[in-house]
Amino acid sequence: MRVAVWDTYVKKTDGSKMHFDILVQESIKDSEIIYNYGQEYLKGKNVISEILTAKECEFCHIEEASQIIINDIERKGYHIVEMENCD
Repeated sequence: MRVAVWDTYVKKTDGSKMHFDILVQESIKDSEIIYNYGQEYLKGKNVISEILTAKECEFCHIEEASQIIINDIERKGYHIVEMENCD
């Protein structure tokens, strides 16, 4: 499976910047769907953020997905790769 990687940065209430990637099937082009996945992830982390927009979340590139990523996408529609300050 080829996936689209959306590079995402969100400012946390403590002032630090949270960096994570949202991975979805390559065929998903609707940014609102991607932003909703990002908000779902943030809620699960108890991070309060305003609505995600192109300012915080933008398409980066396409790559081949590992089986773990494919399983996640098949189960919930997306996969998150935590990069910085995601704990």
